[in-house]
Amino acid sequence: MPKKAQTIHSDEPTLKACLIGTYPPRLCGIGTFTYDLRHSLNDIDSHVIAISDMHSKHKYPNEVVFEIRQHDPDDYHLAAEYLNSSGIDLVCLQHEFGIFGGPDGSYINGLLANLTVPVVTTLHTVLREP
Repeated sequence: MPKKAQTIHSDEPTLKACLIGTYPPRLCGIGTFTYDLRHSLNDIDSHVIAISDMHSKHKYPNEVVFEIRQHDPDDYHLAAEYLNSSGIDLVCLQHEFGIFGGPDGSYINGLLANLTVPVVTTLHTVLREP
């Protein structure tokens, strides 16, 4: 009779992830999605980098470890440095048109180009003719 596989349980999360997107209290559907996603990752140590608009100052909850001001290209560079040195295993980017700064939201490309960790991207809208 074959042996059953043994399940290994640990108090330590096996994966550390950081989600990038808008986040409550900023009113945005992507922020709600990012919040729900983060709170569904039960066995993953997850944190958030919030994209803030230039018109509001938000008091983010503790899971937000870094804030990118949407139209400040330096913030995207600093966020990449933070992520590379933070010990995370995975970045989970929430992409929607209009939440990233630069021409056509191009500032996020600088962040992604400077990352040394894997990235998973959720494309919330795909344009037929970008």
